[in-house]
Amino acid sequence: MLQEGIIAPPFRLPDQNGVLRSLDEWRGKKVVLYFYSKDNTSGCTKQAQGFQEHLGEFLAAGYDVIGISKDTVESHRKFADKHGLKFTLLADTDLAVHEAYDVRKEKNMYGKKVIGTVRTTYIIDEKGTIVKAIGKVTAATSATDTLCCLNDVCSLSSR
Repeated sequence: MLQEGIIAPPFRLPDQNGVLRSLDEWRGKKVVLYFYSKDNTSGCTKQAQGFQEHLGEFLAAGYDVIGISKDTVESHRKFADKHGLKFTLLADTDLAVHEAYDVRKEKNMYGKKVIGTVRTTYIIDEKGTIVKAIGKVTAATSATDTLCCLNDVCSLSSR
């Protein structure tokens, strides 16, 4: 996981509509950038639904929400349509951004060691600085936990 206080690594990835998006587009805005494993899995769906449910609160606080996974543009489009997601999903199919943000790690899956995405959320300020890094995120409470951090009542640490 990246350290708080550093400039967030730049990226250029397609969104769920196939439009190339760059982190530079969000300069001057605050961003909640969350990494998740896979569209339409139970945990990732709960996580995305949580961000959608609280999207108005994020926007009112001045934050855009961006989700990133290794899934394709088509997968993201179907996922967003199926669950009514109104925030940006980015397709990092070659995992370069996952690597840049240090979210690919060895995990234990059903007793087997695999390399996979560790749920991680980065809160990025208007200047592009990572002001909070939240690791080992719980899917069901990801959005509300992140909101607490935005409101300076964050009990979560960089894990």
